Amino acid sequence: MVTIGLMRILLVGAGGVGTAFARIAARRRFADLVIADYDLARAQRAAAARDGFEAVQLDARDERAAAELLTQRRCDVLMNATDPRFVMPLFRAALQARTHYVDMAMSLSHPHRDDPYRVTGVKLGDDQFAMAPAWEWASRLALVGMGVEPGLSDVFARYAADELFTEIGELGVRDGGNLKVAGYDFAPTFSIWTTIEECLNPPVVWERDRGWFTTEPFSEPEVFTFPAGIGPVECVNVEHEEVLLMPRWVQARRVTFKYGLGSEFIDVLRTLHKLGLDKTSPVRVGTTSVSPRDVVAACLPDPATLGDAMSGLTCAGTWVTGTGTDGAPREVYLHHVVDNDWSMAEYGSQAVVWQTAVNPVVALELIDSGAWSGTGVLGPEALPARPFLDLLADYGSPWACEERSPAGR
Repeated sequence: MVTIGLMRILLVGAGGVGTAFARIAARRRFADLVIADYDLARAQRAAAARDGFEAVQLDARDERAAAELLTQRRCDVLMNATDPRFVMPLFRAALQARTHYVDMAMSLSHPHRDDPYRVTGVKLGDDQFAMAPAWEWASRLALVGMGVEPGLSDVFARYAADELFTEIGELGVRDGGNLKVAGYDFAPTFSIWTTIEECLNPPVVWERDRGWFTTEPFSEPEVFTFPAGIGPVECVNVEHEEVLLMPRWVQARRVTFKYGLGSEFIDVLRTLHKLGLDKTSPVRVGTTSVSPRDVVAACLPDPATLGDAMSGLTCAGTWVTGTGTDGAPREVYLHHVVDNDWSMAEYGSQAVVWQTAVNPVVALELIDSGAWSGTGVLGPEALPARPFLDLLADYGSPWACEERSPAGR
């Protein structure tokens, strides 16, 4: 693995999450960053987090250029903070340069052509897992899905299996909050490009006796009560990496992901779909061609700039049911809550992007120390949970376990 000491990290992507990553890493002694972005000025702003961080220009689509940059700057790891479109060229670049690799979102899925709402097509991460033998042969680690969801939610699943349950019925990732953005009729707090991708694709569910299968977008609505005063929020099925990761390493009867989107947000996404504005293929407009989804993204405020207008809490977590270590039915919600006022005051980053960015920094510090190690393509649940959760608390952002009354009790 990486030599213990100063880890040289090529951070690709200096948007909201990338900038938050730089600000968090700036306070940890193990990290030395080269920050790359298509927009050099944006990379320079992120690099201002600490003297000595370097900013460079890079097109994330250029696999060869990324590999050369890794080699020239003698980087130990490529940290991918771009959107999922750029996963595969960066993933391949890291392998070509024989460095380690970490991302927060996995390679894109492609729905089944004939039966998209029952049968999976190309699943999230399939393209990356197909290259696992090459990573193992190179003795390098590709740690995939290491944000908050996926990421911390997967660590929670590992922790539940190792320390809380002897048998797990359902691993249910549940995400919700009460964030508000003043002054905007509609302002997503995370990348709208990624949000459209995961919310309008067929959601995937995993069951032990059935394997992976799909359902309709926004299906199986349920009201889930979130902690910290957030309260009840309606959550619906959404395509997400945890469902593709957890069953590979954690035994459970069922794995789901549900997101508290709210009816207004769902209505907007459905309207975009009806109008074809969710499409990524360019359409002709006058003398030029543009992607409708890119136009939508350009028309909305950059989530990284919304922090001062935001208020409230965001909560990410994993709801687990099954049999506890005492042999009795057990139900818990392992969760992590971030207050936007705190993240803005402490780091100058809004809550959603900060919560996403802190987890890969923790993971890289564990890799640097040797507490986490491995080769091949691994998800967070393939590695021990306790070191991660202990270190996360050391970052000033503790997690919690809420006991709930099991159904039928």
